[in-house]
Amino acid sequence: MKLINKELTKRINAILFFCKNVKYPFKLKIFKLLYFLDFIHFKQTGRPVTDLEYYAYEMGPVPKKFHEEIKENKLPDELQSCMEIFIEKDELTGIDKFTRFSPKAKLNFKVFTKREQEILKNLATIFKDAKAEEMSEISHLKNEPWDRTKNEKGLFQKIDFLLAIDEEALVNKKIAIERFNSLKEMKNLFS
Repeated sequence: MKLINKELTKRINAILFFCKNVKYPFKLKIFKLLYFLDFIHFKQTGRPVTDLEYYAYEMGPVPKKFHEEIKENKLPDELQSCMEIFIEKDELTGIDKFTRFSPKAKLNFKVFTKREQEILKNLATIFKDAKAEEMSEISHLKNEPWDRTKNEKGLFQKIDFLLAIDEEALVNKKIAIERFNSLKEMKNLFS
C-alpha cells in the first residue's frame, strides 16, 4: 500500500500560494519562504510541512534536492502540470539571472491545516514586497538554524530541524524527535 504524498501536494500548493501572493516569486525567494514555512511549523508542531531537506548554502538555506532538480531550468515531472519556470536574463550582460516560478494550476488552499494556512498568510504578508536579498537578513540571523549549521558543521551541510526548537517553541525537543521519527517510520513503511 502506497501513501499519497501529501507533503508533495502541500509543497506544490505552497509554491502556488506564494506565486499568487508575493512579488518576485524567483527561485531564491521561494526557497526562503518554503524554509520559513517548514521551520516555523516544525517549531510549533515537531514536523515540517513540505518534506524538503535544507542545506546551508552561502546564500542561505536551500532545499538541495529541489534545487538540483530545477538547476537545468527544468521542473521535475510532478511539478510540470501545475507550474512553469522562466529564466530572466540580466539586461546588460544577457546572462541568466533569475528563475521565476509561474503557476499553471489553481491553488488548493484546503490541503493545508488551519495552522499551516496561518503561517502561509503571515509569510506572504511579511515578505510580500521583499526580494530574496532582503530576506537574507532574517534567514541568516545569528544562532538560527542556518547560521548554527554554517558555523558548526560548515557550508553545504544539512540543517537539522531540531535546531528550530528553542525556548519559544510550542513543542519540546523530546516530542519533536518522537513526531519526526514516527513520521519517517510511517513513510518508510508505506513507500
